[in-house]
Amino acid sequence: MIRLVGDSESRAFGAKLARVLAPGDVVTLSGPLGAGKTSIARGLLAELGLAGEAPSPSYAIVQPYAPPELALPVLHVDLYRIEDEDELLELGLDDARHDSALLVEWPERAGAHWWHDALALTLVVAEDDARVLTAQVPAAWRARWPLT
Repeated sequence: MIRLVGDSESRAFGAKLARVLAPGDVVTLSGPLGAGKTSIARGLLAELGLAGEAPSPSYAIVQPYAPPELALPVLHVDLYRIEDEDELLELGLDDARHDSALLVEWPERAGAHWWHDALALTLVVAEDDARVLTAQVPAAWRARWPLT
């Protein structure tokens, strides 16, 4: 369990995550609206070299980033508007993950069989407005977790 107080700590956590991220990795971010999912994503993208503010991919669903803009290819995915998991097949995310890292907000919209090997992060808003982050760490991430 990790406590993140304020947007700056959420972004700092995202920056730490970026330092261990590699193509083929999937990181999922779950939690209610306003829990800090996009702040973590923005910190990660900034650490990888994104100049300026990363837009939320809520309407585009998939926001791609690639070198030279970032140090490695990343697809920032927001599944909030997905109504049926069959829509995911059209996005081609399984093919894209061969050479890109996937950062997926609202993964619960995808169904249970997607991304079983993902680092699954869940954010909850505490009574004091801090964010409490918990992680399900698969075997592929154990040597990299906890983040330092």
